[in-house]
Amino acid sequence: MLRAIGLCAALLASVSAGVSAGASAAQEVPEIRFDAVDFLKPPADLHMGEVAGVALGKAGQVYVFQRGNTQGPAYAAAAAQLLEFDANGRYVREIGHNLYAWSYAHATRVDAGGNIWVADKGSNMVVKFAPSGRVAMVFGRKPEASDENARPLEHPKPPLPAVDGQFREVTDMAWDSQGNTYISDGYINSRVAKVAPDGRWLGSWGSFGSAPGQFNTLHSIAVDARDEVYVADRGNRRIQVFDTAGTLLRIIQINVPSPADAPVAIGNRPVVPPAGPDAAGTKTMMPGAPWALCITPRDKAGKQVLYVADAWPGRIYKLSLDGKVLGWLGGSGKQIKQFGWIHEIACPSENELYVAELLNWRLQKLALRP
Repeated sequence: MLRAIGLCAALLASVSAGVSAGASAAQEVPEIRFDAVDFLKPPADLHMGEVAGVALGKAGQVYVFQRGNTQGPAYAAAAAQLLEFDANGRYVREIGHNLYAWSYAHATRVDAGGNIWVADKGSNMVVKFAPSGRVAMVFGRKPEASDENARPLEHPKPPLPAVDGQFREVTDMAWDSQGNTYISDGYINSRVAKVAPDGRWLGSWGSFGSAPGQFNTLHSIAVDARDEVYVADRGNRRIQVFDTAGTLLRIIQINVPSPADAPVAIGNRPVVPPAGPDAAGTKTMMPGAPWALCITPRDKAGKQVLYVADAWPGRIYKLSLDGKVLGWLGGSGKQIKQFGWIHEIACPSENELYVAELLNWRLQKLALRP
């Protein structure tokens, strides 16, 4: 049902979807000043790898999902470890040591009940931990190691039909006010899955493509206080916003001017086509392509803001929920206050951010001074 609704939304979107103001034109916005610290203080015998995920608990705990503790050969290693730190960055414990689902860390979140969730891209599983650290629920299934066809997943275009209850390179999860979970099933299946609080599979919407309501790498997902679902459609360089039934509400794009010679975190400098970033093929490395999403809790006035990160020029953007860019900060690099592929953001308030970086193997805590 959800899938049918999503397809109808895609057909209607070309004439009725609310595309955010400024989506096709450059947006002149201010730079936001900020301070930053390298936050984590692991013990001497614990080494950080790529920090893929970060989430905050109700008591200020900081949960880090990292690609450290690598086990196995160079090209088939398991790289996932869930760690807890206190509000001052001091190490507390490891959660799920040697868990069967651990393969390749992607994202972690904490729900309204304080449960810790992770999305493991390598095992195609989403795992819910109780605050105690015990496994409370699992979604998806890891490929059987004994299967004679066990190997990395293929990426056919278009993808093979999705299967209810299973994922192919899952990326993230978020919740609405009723406790339903929305899972971005992300690199191959190109859909949003919806699961009830008791674990029942309710359906999914989306398919691979670039039309409204379609996706090319769902990399991050968030839900606001109005129960609107924001999906980082990274390969299409846009954020698509849906209601809880999968109806497309609006599309947000970030078009903030950046220097053509802006530093690059790694690799060759991306080339923006003369016709603009949307003229590129896959737009993963184009300015404004959303890698990470975070929506702040409501403040005293009931306001929320959206934070979005791209890989190049490596900025964080602050947006209103209707898609207006309010400011930007940072850029690619290896020093404090610079970023190397931000993979997840935790935003407990409008001016406090925790930023997980892949390339710099660290978590920065930012204090914004707008």
